[in-house]
Amino acid sequence: MAKPRFPDSEEAPALPADAIEVGRILDAWGIKGWIRVQPLARPPQALFSCRQWFACAPERRAPGAAPDAGKWPRLLRITGAREHGEDIVAGVRDIDDRGSAEALRGARIFVPRSSFPSVAEDEFYWVDLQGLEVVNRQQQLLGTVVGLIDTGVHSVLRVAPAAPGSAGETLIPFVAAYVDSVDREAGRIQVDWGLDY
Repeated sequence: MAKPRFPDSEEAPALPADAIEVGRILDAWGIKGWIRVQPLARPPQALFSCRQWFACAPERRAPGAAPDAGKWPRLLRITGAREHGEDIVAGVRDIDDRGSAEALRGARIFVPRSSFPSVAEDEFYWVDLQGLEVVNRQQQLLGTVVGLIDTGVHSVLRVAPAAPGSAGETLIPFVAAYVDSVDREAGRIQVDWGLDY
C-alpha cells in the first residue's frame, strides 16, 4: 500500500478560536481523492459556507486509516462539495488519490463559527443555544441548555438541572408554544414551563 501524500507544511495549522465541529469523514469517495463526510446538522449549510475545513484527529483511529497520517489539525482546502444522499462528498486541493483520502477516515471536521451563513431573526444554530440559562415566566431557573434533540418535527431543548443533586434533564420542545424568547446577549431563554413538569 502506497504511503498517503499530503501537502508539505512546516507545522499543523492552528484551529480557529471559534471552531465548531460540523462533520466526520466517513471514507474516501471514488478514486480521485474525494472524501465522504457525515454532517452533524441538517441542513448542512455550515459545510457549504466555508471552503477551508479543519480536519482534526479522530477520537479513535479508524480501521484502515494510516497510523502516521500526519500532523493535526490539517487544513483542507475544498475545491467542490455537494450532497450525496444523507452525506456530503468533497474534493480537496492537493489530495488526488484514494489512499490519501482514506488516510483521513474518521477525522472530525471543524469550521469557524464566523463562516456560518446568517439566519433569520427567529432562527438559531444549535451551538448558539448550548450553555444558555433557561428560566420560566416566574423567573425560576430551570437549568442550562446542554444539547438539543432533533425529533424530525421540531427540536427539543435538553436542560441540565440548576440545583445539584436534582433529577435528570428536563426536555422542553423548542417551539413558540413553550419558548417565549431567546436572548443570546443575556445568555437566557424564557419558557412557559413549570419546575414540576
